[in-house]
Amino acid sequence: MDTRVDDYIAGLPEWQQDICREVRRLVHEADPDVEETIKFTNRPYFVLDGNVCALLGTKDHVNVMLYDKAIVPDPHNIITSGHGNKTARMISVYRDQPINAPALVEMFRHIIANNRRRRSAGARR
Repeated sequence: MDTRVDDYIAGLPEWQQDICREVRRLVHEADPDVEETIKFTNRPYFVLDGNVCALLGTKDHVNVMLYDKAIVPDPHNIITSGHGNKTARMISVYRDQPINAPALVEMFRHIIANNRRRRSAGARR
């Protein structure tokens, strides 16, 4: 755990802290090797062989950016924006909105697997 991520989360309203802590827990559940860092001055990123996701607290929701290059399936329709975006898609989570934890963990695992395949393919060149 990165204390700078703790600091970012602590600076949010309590309901956003709860969302961020849950997403943080889920990304580490997806793979315990996920590392935490801060990019773009203060934004929490979760990385493993590339970006997996990032958090951004906004006025009325938390954005979970998924760095999946728009290739990870979304059979549970949890993606709220960025459909077709070539870098990242987003899940906007609002106050009192439940997170579909199994679907999110599945997406994180898929992103991590893709990151590992890309890294592995790059290493063979």
